[in-house]
Amino acid sequence: MPYTTKQRQAILTCLAQRRAELLSVSELASALRDIGSPVGLATIYRQLEKLEETGHIHKVNTEEGAFYQYCDHGESDRDCFLLKCEGCGRILHLDCSHLKPLYEHLEQEHHFVIDSRATMFSGLCDVCAAQRKEETHGSK
Repeated sequence: MPYTTKQRQAILTCLAQRRAELLSVSELASALRDIGSPVGLATIYRQLEKLEETGHIHKVNTEEGAFYQYCDHGESDRDCFLLKCEGCGRILHLDCSHLKPLYEHLEQEHHFVIDSRATMFSGLCDVCAAQRKEETHGSK
């Protein structure tokens, strides 16, 4: 990131400290106030857009609105995508080179280019999958 403002750094630090959470803009503003770094909403929106462009955060659009989450992969050129657990709602970041052949196949054979940073797979995390398996086997 070439130039970092105090506000951008405060937003990035706040998101990094809460990396397992998805935060709305209002939740982020509240968290920043709580740590003594109040930032205006217009500035937050502007900085979030820049942080998303540089790969430092993910923007996750849901029925409830937009949420933001810190991304460990930052300015790297690695493919990063999201896994959303349909059981607990947790969103995990994953960097996996095994998907590259799939992306290449889709581009070459189906003329469709995948935006890996905006790709979200849904399913069950290991904890929720184990619980579901136990519930299914326990009810028989």
